[in-house]
Amino acid sequence: MTRRTGRAGGNERGGPRRTLVRLFVLPLLAAVGLVLTGTAANSADAATACAGRPARTVPFKTGELRIFKSRAYACAVAVAKKPGSRRPMSVTLQPRGGSPVTDSGRYTAQAGPVTVHALNRCVRASATISGKSGSTGWILC
Repeated sequence: MTRRTGRAGGNERGGPRRTLVRLFVLPLLAAVGLVLTGTAANSADAATACAGRPARTVPFKTGELRIFKSRAYACAVAVAKKPGSRRPMSVTLQPRGGSPVTDSGRYTAQAGPVTVHALNRCVRASATISGKSGSTGWILC
């Protein structure tokens, strides 16, 4: 008769404790490392909160309009050249044949992001910061 050693019902190579370490502790350590090093916080894409690749940038006197495109969506933000005190900002994005989506208010650094469904559609965008503006015609067609 063979005698079995190890834990009953557990994994012979580490058991439930090792599984808990793999599932919870290791991802937690990775997240803490990101926070401490600031790697994700310094990314330009993370600052805008738009998914996709940069498609167009329209500079104007007080800032710039940034448009991003993923497969099915377009996203836009208005970013101030000199962040600081609150001032009027707005960003608008409209798919061809659809309604425009706008974010406006008094912000310190950026207005937006605004996102629209743009699979096989052109879009147009505009931004205003402190009375100065920039816009596009129909793009991403």
